[in-house]
Amino acid sequence: MGMRREHLAWAGLTAMTVSFGLNFTMGVFFAPTAASYGVSATALAVAAALGTTVTGLAQQGIGRLFDLLGPKLVLIGGLTLISSSYLVLALVTETWQFVAAYMVLGGLGFASSSTLTVTTLLGRAHGPQVGPAMARAAIGINLGQLITPWAATALFDPIGVRGTFALLGAIGLASTAVLWLLLPADQRATTSAGARESLADRWKVLVSFGFHAATLYVVVLMLPKHAVEQGWSVAGAGRLVALAALAAGLTSAAMVRLLRHYPPESLLRVLYSVRLAALLPAVLVPGPAVLVVVAVLFGIASFPVIPLTMAILSRGLDPARMGRTLAPAWVIHQLAAATGLGVATVVHALTDSYRGYFALGLVFTVVAVGLISPVPSRTGHRLNPARPSFPGSARVSPTQKEIHDEPDKPPHRRDPGPVGLLP
Repeated sequence: MGMRREHLAWAGLTAMTVSFGLNFTMGVFFAPTAASYGVSATALAVAAALGTTVTGLAQQGIGRLFDLLGPKLVLIGGLTLISSSYLVLALVTETWQFVAAYMVLGGLGFASSSTLTVTTLLGRAHGPQVGPAMARAAIGINLGQLITPWAATALFDPIGVRGTFALLGAIGLASTAVLWLLLPADQRATTSAGARESLADRWKVLVSFGFHAATLYVVVLMLPKHAVEQGWSVAGAGRLVALAALAAGLTSAAMVRLLRHYPPESLLRVLYSVRLAALLPAVLVPGPAVLVVVAVLFGIASFPVIPLTMAILSRGLDPARMGRTLAPAWVIHQLAAATGLGVATVVHALTDSYRGYFALGLVFTVVAVGLISPVPSRTGHRLNPARPSFPGSARVSPTQKEIHDEPDKPPHRRDPGPVGLLP
């Protein structure tokens, strides 16, 4: 069982490397695809928005599939779809084919193989000890963003855009086959008959999560295109995204330790402040050189926001129903991201630049940080120490609630038990 759990953590890392790597590397493909395929930049932006919409709309159904099929089958199916989308994109010849493959295969594939699925897979296996496994798996988010765009930009010249699509898709399918062999059979989790949970009492955090997504996706997917418009080469623009991913990975590692001493609400406010510092020069400072600063600062305040927000939303939830209960948060996240991409496309069409949307992102960030407020654990689950914890969340007892409210208390007053992302 020890080796099996170890395999699960590494399998989660591999899955998130493939899923997030293929999903967010599409931004690197936009400029060379427009030149090689004859697809308009507007069509590519619309494809990104539609694919993100499909991902969002599918989240609720994906959560229900966990109960019917188990997370292993959902994860393998999702990775197969998103990897196959790259193989199809290597063969398409018309714009509508490109949009359809990106939207359907890519959108559904990412919906089935991203954070929600991996969290459920590991949470069921590790229970209250899920923290270290999720911390390791979450590294795959930034690893995929670091490796895949760099690989793509290095492959464009020697094998072309179509060859790069095909090779990355084949690597994704090969990784999926290995995961299929390594992952154990699903074990269904049980829950109380008729149990119902929702996130209605956490609406402020949900709205904040939506504003985060509306900024995140536009910057991550459109920054390479914006950089090319500012005079960067295609390869340099792709490596700019890799630089942002590296900054995000280092920040995620730091968050693991900082969560020992500070509640996620406080850390989120700091990250949103860094995001403001990233977007201000993107809007106000002319020239291509400033985009290095923008990439690093935005990377710090990009994907590390997600586990911190999940830590707040998941306090006290029934782990047996966590997939379905958290699914609405991801619906909001993806639909907000799709809306942001759509608005950014309109802004770019009207102004021939993304600076106007970056300015709107400043407003979104201010609103998001204003909505962050402490969310207490639900009493029904808080007092049951056998409940598994979600990544980044604690089993909150009355004494632990005091610690959340007063984070500066001495360490000896803290519960030494497993706390979410903490090792």
